Amino acid sequence: MRPLPTSMAGVSRVSPVSFLNAKPSIAIFLLRMVLNMADTIRNKKIAMLGFAFKKDTGDTRETPAIDVGKGLIEDGAQLAIYDPQVKEDQIAYDMEGMMGNITCYKTAKEALQDAHAVTIMTEWDEFKSYDWKEIYDVMQKPAFVFDGRLILDHDHLREIGFIVYALGKPIDPFIKSAEGA
Repeated sequence: MRPLPTSMAGVSRVSPVSFLNAKPSIAIFLLRMVLNMADTIRNKKIAMLGFAFKKDTGDTRETPAIDVGKGLIEDGAQLAIYDPQVKEDQIAYDMEGMMGNITCYKTAKEALQDAHAVTIMTEWDEFKSYDWKEIYDVMQKPAFVFDGRLILDHDHLREIGFIVYALGKPIDPFIKSAEGA
């Protein structure tokens, strides 16, 4: 990973608060998202697939989606959230007044339309069965996938054209070059 700048010149759009308030693994996830999307996510649509703590539940207690979502919004992103079981009023409660930067969708297809990136926050089985080529076709380019649950076929996504980052996995060649590795 490229070193953090000694001054905020060049990355003034990155909010250090979002990184300081997050758990270390979430901070790294957020940092990778921001640094690899041209050093800014301001006004970019980030599709968040999953909000629940785990699949097959609407339980949001201790979900990393809250911290990731807050960090993305603090850095200026617009969130497009889809979760098959978590209701919009629960998301509003968890996100504490940030709903001006969040749109909740009833389908993943709607959330992904014109998104700059997608982040997988819950390991719902349905996410594995999506037509990711179709998703790629409706997203902004370059299209990023940040797999926070390690449920997708990353090689297949790269073949389609996605730039992929997954926690604990080797860094995508695009991200390596962006980080100066």
